[in-house]
Amino acid sequence: MNDTSFQQGVEEICARDTRYPPEAYYCLREVLDFTVKSLKKKDAGGANRHVSGSELLEGWRQYALQEFGPLALTVMRAWNVRRTEDVGELVFNLVEAGRLGKTDKDSRADFAAGYDFFEAFAKPYEVEAEAPSARRRSRRRRSG
Repeated sequence: MNDTSFQQGVEEICARDTRYPPEAYYCLREVLDFTVKSLKKKDAGGANRHVSGSELLEGWRQYALQEFGPLALTVMRAWNVRRTEDVGELVFNLVEAGRLGKTDKDSRADFAAGYDFFEAFAKPYEVEAEAPSARRRSRRRRSG
């Protein structure tokens, strides 16, 4: 699919479904490419194949962490993508617009409760607070 066709499809989708901005759809396209490449490496250079919902969600997680780092959750929230079900909505909006394909087994349910966005995108960057008693012991060792 060429870029112009995809862009037109996204514009049409956004005109009728305002939940997600165009950037979320463009990101999804990049995630799909990223996921296909990752699966090819894992399958030792295997042929292109259909990507399952769970594989795409894992690709979304990995791509967002790689691309946006500690800002991944903030970016997702700005795009109104707050849970894995939203990723499924993006996918099926593109399917219904004829911009992505699907099999008879694919459904929105494939994206239900995939993972918690806070755990996936914010938790990896949290700094664990040191317990107050541990800080006191550490200070005593340094001063004594």
